Amino acid sequence: MTASQTYQRLEYRLLNIAAFLVCLPLFAVAAAAQSSAFTDPAEIDRAVTQFTGVPIGEVGGARMPADRRLRLAACAAPLDVAWYGQNQSTMQVSCAGPQSWRIFIAARPAAQTAASTPAVNRGDPVTVIVRGRGFSVQQTGEAMENGAIGDWIDIRMSRENAPISARIERPGLALIPAH
Repeated sequence: MTASQTYQRLEYRLLNIAAFLVCLPLFAVAAAAQSSAFTDPAEIDRAVTQFTGVPIGEVGGARMPADRRLRLAACAAPLDVAWYGQNQSTMQVSCAGPQSWRIFIAARPAAQTAASTPAVNRGDPVTVIVRGRGFSVQQTGEAMENGAIGDWIDIRMSRENAPISARIERPGLALIPAH
């Protein structure tokens, strides 16, 4: 290899390095813009922990951290966290922005006390209602286990079919929400 060829190769390498160094800040800006286009799941975890006052995994807090694969639109306003349902077993986290969204986070509820009496006992007749948008269907079944209000229990609708799970709303009434 001649001296001029070596010089040309070195010059070519230096130009490539210079071009890379010039473009590096542009790559960083593009990466930052892309990563800020989504809400960081850690931000959801912080909002839930602040709402409950309990760390993730502890009784009263979230069962587990938000899924790191979530790609929710970036939220310009602070996240809104509220209990969803009556028994505080689920939290709703939402963003009220131009690209609004909401997700549900399971909570680790406190264990029920022994003093809580069941609303339904094994063998009791139970009316099961399937309720959805614009419709409601009901049928009578038999409770396969004891359950307090808010508990999910198995209910047999007929002797031939397998039991279904429904949430106790009040004594003698269970609900299956249709989505």
